[in-house]
Amino acid sequence: MTKSPIMVDVRNVVMRFKSVEAVKDISFHIFKGDVLGLVGSDGAGKSTLLRLIATMIQPTRGEIYISGLNVTSDKQKIKDIIGYMPQRFGLYQDLTVAENMDFFMDIFNIPRQERKKRRDKYLGFSNLLPFTDRLAGNLSGGMKQKLGLACVLVHEPQLLILDEPTNGVDPVSRNEFWEILSNMQKEGMTIIVSTAYLDEGEKCNRLGLMHAATLLDLAPPAVIRGGFPSLEEAIIERIKQADGALAHDTFQL
Repeated sequence: MTKSPIMVDVRNVVMRFKSVEAVKDISFHIFKGDVLGLVGSDGAGKSTLLRLIATMIQPTRGEIYISGLNVTSDKQKIKDIIGYMPQRFGLYQDLTVAENMDFFMDIFNIPRQERKKRRDKYLGFSNLLPFTDRLAGNLSGGMKQKLGLACVLVHEPQLLILDEPTNGVDPVSRNEFWEILSNMQKEGMTIIVSTAYLDEGEKCNRLGLMHAATLLDLAPPAVIRGGFPSLEEAIIERIKQADGALAHDTFQL
């Protein structure tokens, strides 16, 4: 079987903020059309890693390539092929659902003949078509997140980068959000998403477990779960082992 081409290639990436090393020598790749989930405790470095891939910050050391383009030297070209949704996505609360969509289509220079089709498609996926005249500020938390995703998708990126997009969202909206992601994957989109919910991690092709700024494991969820009754128990044990090794190394020093 022919393997899919690599969409994201992270090579020995280090990110330091003054004396703090937020990402420690991480390497991995994502195949085109895959969904990679990032899980781990708060402060593990997930958001920093996603910001590096999204070209928001430059690595202290190492290289990142997206579809063969270097995130540092080819930043402008990469911006055309990625969509990035941070934890606090900038919807305009005093604009309606439709006006927010129009605003982002203006930013991405979507041709006028394409706009209605894309608006109907992504608001349709999001179940927001009945609410086009509602102010974004009056939407529920789950609806705001789905509108944010629709705004990110309007330029139809090849790579979608999402930082805990369903954090604090009700279970029904979380499920609907992942249905949208499933549809996007079926259309060939590559997705990298950090999540605090391990049931979402189970939906990914591969799962990256981050802890203390390092990538402890990267494998299909079933492989990470191994012989444990649940993915949660497997991850807790893996982190305990990592902390034990770190404490031992520190003591030895």
